[in-house]
Amino acid sequence: MNEIQNLKETILKEYPRLTKDSEFKFSCFRNISCFNKCCSDVNIFLTPYDVIRLKKNLKITSMEFLDKYTFLPIDENQNHPVIMLRLNQDEVKSCPLVGPDGCTVYEDRPWSCRMFPLGVASPKEINGSTEEDFYFIIEEPVCKGYYEPTKWTVREWLRDQKVEAYDEMGKLFKEISLHDYFSKGKKLNPAQLEMFYTVCYNIDKFREFVFESTFLKRFEVEDDVVEKIKTNDEELLKFGFQWLKYCLFGEKTIKVRLKDENA
Repeated sequence: MNEIQNLKETILKEYPRLTKDSEFKFSCFRNISCFNKCCSDVNIFLTPYDVIRLKKNLKITSMEFLDKYTFLPIDENQNHPVIMLRLNQDEVKSCPLVGPDGCTVYEDRPWSCRMFPLGVASPKEINGSTEEDFYFIIEEPVCKGYYEPTKWTVREWLRDQKVEAYDEMGKLFKEISLHDYFSKGKKLNPAQLEMFYTVCYNIDKFREFVFESTFLKRFEVEDDVVEKIKTNDEELLKFGFQWLKYCLFGEKTIKVRLKDENA
């Protein structure tokens, strides 16, 4: 994990910073000589929205997806749980979601795969800076797509790769993962870490927590919200982020029912 942190700091200090109007050249296609090679021996951090999209695509539960396809990297400096895609234990450390014809979950591929060859650096996440996030070109020697003539602006690439929904959910996640609570040096206790992990990654377990406990008797949740989160994972995740703000950081995002209402 120190290696990843060092890379982040190098990006912050040395990589050219791109805006949405910056141009670059790139193309990836079936017959390019490096096809599928960039999908091996890589560090793929998964976002909460990635998990929802992937587990739906694979038609499995969030717990099954987490057990089979992810692992928790150990990092003493990490404020909260993060998960990474578990690669195959073969010679090239191939991605378990890639076949001979390419990505088998392409329409629901993770944010970082969708963004490539672009990356996004968050100075606040790396060193606590108040600088704005910026885009950069990922340096991947195996990739030949950089030498293709097709031109893009960053804005065009994001639109073409349908990143908008991922960014919208990612922004909500950052309100939790980059919360000022952490910048003040505070730490989550084991129970809070477990709740963070459940809400953000094990969405099916979080639904059980909401509907199969006394949660709805203890907290006021509007009827239309209850109906949405019964079956809609995206809406449940948004609700979960509000719950985390309440139970982790003490924000008044969830309203407690008055005692006499439970009588």
